[in-house]
Amino acid sequence: MDAFGHVLPPRETWPDFLPVPGVRYPEFMNAAVELLDRNIQQGRGRRLAIRSPRGDLTYADVFDRVRRLTTALARVGIRQGDRVLLRLPNSPEFIIAWLSLVRLGAVVVATVPLLRATELRTIINDARVRFAICQDSLLEELEKVLPDSSITDVIVTRSRIKNYHCFEDWLNSPPSDHHARTPSDEIAILAYTSGSTGIPKGTIHFHRDIMAIADTYARFILEPRPDDVFGGHPSLAFTFGLGGLFVFPFRFGASTVLLEQFSPKELLTAFRDFKVSIAFCAPTSYKMMLNECGDEMNQYVSHLRLCVSAGETLPGSVFTRWMDRTGLPILDGIGSTEMLHIFISNRPGDARPQCTGRPVPGYEAKVVDDQLRELPPGQPGLLAVRGPTGCRYWNRPEQQRSYVRGGWNFPGDVFVRDEEGYFHYCCRHDDLIICGGYNVAGPEVEGALLQHPAVSEVAVVASPDELRGWVPKAFIVLNEGYRADEPLAQELKDFVKQTIAPYKYPRRIEFVPTLPKTATGKIRRSELRRRERERTAS
Repeated sequence: MDAFGHVLPPRETWPDFLPVPGVRYPEFMNAAVELLDRNIQQGRGRRLAIRSPRGDLTYADVFDRVRRLTTALARVGIRQGDRVLLRLPNSPEFIIAWLSLVRLGAVVVATVPLLRATELRTIINDARVRFAICQDSLLEELEKVLPDSSITDVIVTRSRIKNYHCFEDWLNSPPSDHHARTPSDEIAILAYTSGSTGIPKGTIHFHRDIMAIADTYARFILEPRPDDVFGGHPSLAFTFGLGGLFVFPFRFGASTVLLEQFSPKELLTAFRDFKVSIAFCAPTSYKMMLNECGDEMNQYVSHLRLCVSAGETLPGSVFTRWMDRTGLPILDGIGSTEMLHIFISNRPGDARPQCTGRPVPGYEAKVVDDQLRELPPGQPGLLAVRGPTGCRYWNRPEQQRSYVRGGWNFPGDVFVRDEEGYFHYCCRHDDLIICGGYNVAGPEVEGALLQHPAVSEVAVVASPDELRGWVPKAFIVLNEGYRADEPLAQELKDFVKQTIAPYKYPRRIEFVPTLPKTATGKIRRSELRRRERERTAS
């Protein structure tokens, strides 16, 4: 950890860290060894680890490839503490590369495949990346950045390209049993936020943090078994996907299904063909699957026992429709890149629509006012959380002081805690609209609009208004067969008035072909707010 003293936030700005219940991590621990070698030592070598349309790999297969790639990576000069960019889809190569790098003590900087050169340049320069591992089909955008970057070597998968190392050739290297003796509090990954609220920020997570999310959320909420099959679509570069499609199955000797690309039908087909038992998906994906195959859903999900949702708030209408079609509740939860994974969640047998749930064992949460005073049940306020993981920004001391206050992490969400201790999401702090003296939560209005058959997607933000100061404005993507006109806009306003408190209805509606989104699929409401401010200013 000392080697990173110049980029770690000052220790006094770190959050308070709580122990993992029933677990004590040693002073030295390597996350790759814990996730892979332990399965070999426990006799799981012949069990399937990774499944994909391109073939299956057992734990022994993965172990062999990782040991060989480790040899080659060390030979090219990758050392403990080096930052290495991963530009790979959800594929066996991603997991093999991740395990090999972490085994060497390098720091993984994973990026989602949709990023363009401008976004890659920001991350590469900020992290001071020295090496990159990239799939051949994703090389074009990376090459635009290379001439003026700190990257000295590029390893390309699935092709032999002049001036680059070949990933597959390196898998023929002699196997090495070497792994770095990493302190448990040394950096394993540098995960960048999606940029939904501005420029992406690097978040630091140690080897013990990787294990902590498995030993809290997965252990207590999912209770995985070795015969479980994890599946879904979140990118492994997104911490929601990293946990759900890699860390959790490997920690408990289960298997994971990786899809490089997917449509709703392809995702459901994978659930059926690979007998997926635990699904990780964003709320939009559950809705898309319902729209695609609602009447035939049961033939695809007969092996599912748990469905997890995070990334954005889960609309109550989607929860109810999924429950009606499949008989399975969706376990909504909230996490953040800063916290690494989910820290408040519903439970199997205790999942409620429009409710985020209770803190995951090991975590504490409360709702406070602007002066950080805890609020009583029923009053909305800022969410504060602490636990075994927490925020440490890479080289951003000012943002660190904003996110962590008084030892608590503040993700920027407005919540209400009820009398039973359940947390209910209201909105992002920036999404709270004060309209004529009333507080209106944008996501609540969105949830009402999504119940109308005309609405496919929606984002509600504050729009400047001379009379009221601010009013709710809805940007709406329509389903096919509906006409974007004033009569429909009025119908939607009236629909909201009849669904929730009338004062919350959107005073303005704009029909749009698409909504701006981040590479991880989150709606960029900050972009819509900016547009509204500029429109008024002009």
